[in-house]
Amino acid sequence: MTAATSYRSTVQAEARDGFGRLLLAEWTKLRTVPRWVLTLVAAVALTVLVALLTAAGSASSGTGEGTADPGRAEIFDQGHFTYRPLPAEGTVVARVTSQEGGGAQAKAGLMIRGSTERGTPYAALMVTPGDGVRLETGYRGDGDGGGTGGAPRWLRLTRSGATVTGYESPDGRGWRRVGSVRLEGLPASAPAGMFVAAPDRTVVERQFGAESVSSEPADTTATFDHVSVSPAQPGAVWRDRGAPGGPGDPGGHGRTQSGGTFTLSGYGDIGPNAFADDLTRTILTGVLIGQTAIVALAVLFVTAEYRRGTLRTTFAASPRRGRVLAAKGIVVGAVSLAAGLAAAFGAMLLSGPLLRSNGVAPPPLWDATVLRAVLGTAALLGVIAVFAMAVAVIVRRSAPAITLVLLLLLVPQIMATGLPLSAARWLERLTPAAGFAVQQTVARYDQAIGPWAGFAVLCAYTAAALAAALYLVRRRDA
Repeated sequence: MTAATSYRSTVQAEARDGFGRLLLAEWTKLRTVPRWVLTLVAAVALTVLVALLTAAGSASSGTGEGTADPGRAEIFDQGHFTYRPLPAEGTVVARVTSQEGGGAQAKAGLMIRGSTERGTPYAALMVTPGDGVRLETGYRGDGDGGGTGGAPRWLRLTRSGATVTGYESPDGRGWRRVGSVRLEGLPASAPAGMFVAAPDRTVVERQFGAESVSSEPADTTATFDHVSVSPAQPGAVWRDRGAPGGPGDPGGHGRTQSGGTFTLSGYGDIGPNAFADDLTRTILTGVLIGQTAIVALAVLFVTAEYRRGTLRTTFAASPRRGRVLAAKGIVVGAVSLAAGLAAAFGAMLLSGPLLRSNGVAPPPLWDATVLRAVLGTAALLGVIAVFAMAVAVIVRRSAPAITLVLLLLLVPQIMATGLPLSAARWLERLTPAAGFAVQQTVARYDQAIGPWAGFAVLCAYTAAALAAALYLVRRRDA
């Protein structure tokens, strides 16, 4: 009896091998044209060169002053803080009776901190004229609560180990839970008490290609009563921490006390510095120049075959035109991604010693946010290359395609510097230029869109361009 032999179709294997050969053919086309390889090298060199020039200019102009610790430059930790020690299980209570000055975002309330050193973890339950009662932590500027009214208002912070919970009340009897945070590394005895803070009064003037930001401190004053820290430690006294050179310095404390009523005054904010320089993005700015080489390469990779008529031969060898388009996109996207990795890491690593020699701490590559910006820059160039290739298929001419892509990527960023902030944000959200948001590492006042959301906008434009290119390449003669 003869054993039956099972049949295995070779169609799928042949399809895979066919696409693999197609990829190899497209890769061979690209690497065997010397000027295209030089274009990739130019993209890397331009990006790194601009990074070095930017680093040198920033250092020589004194931009690096006070940035030995980049994390400190990205936050505000000022205001005035009056405190006593609070054990691992305890509560601090006070009523904010009045609040004056500092604008709608002036803060007055209770705080528990890891220490009195600047930049240490904290939990702050505050009254603000504009947003009501809020519980904030981590120098992020957001938090729980809001909309419950301003002063007068009772506040209570309860500590249980590393967990701090905030409550508010209009009368000191019925309490509403505002939120809870966990402060890792909170010591057994932590400073806890009252604080005031207020953001600076800032004016931003925008012109095409230039921007000026001017600010001046905003003073705020608040009055507290029914203040208690329990359990009270024997011999503990109220101490103060104020802004450097301000009313909280020794000899000029911004605190007066009359019986059980405290009046605190101070200036400076607690939270993110919305005007901090994004050093990582500044170093990676050279991508704006390097992308021109990537766009030119991606466009010529298609239009050269249109011009010479060799695309007919390609389609004759592989009649499924969508597969040809996919192979071209994968090849040009992959080589641009590789060039982007070399450019981004080269810019960060080579500019580091120059920054360091001039007293500026370079962004640490091991930081997750910085690494995301570096890898995102490489992905950005890869997607831009695919977008440019798709536009080239639609337009079929080199100069118009390159011009169109660069206009879509660069003009919104240039125009945004001369538009009102609200209009500039919408322009940068709705155009392919949103993709450059992936380079952001600092939450600034002019941030239009989040890093991954902006990158998704560019990917959506690329997908739409690819769909249009596929539709046209199937219906037009080569």
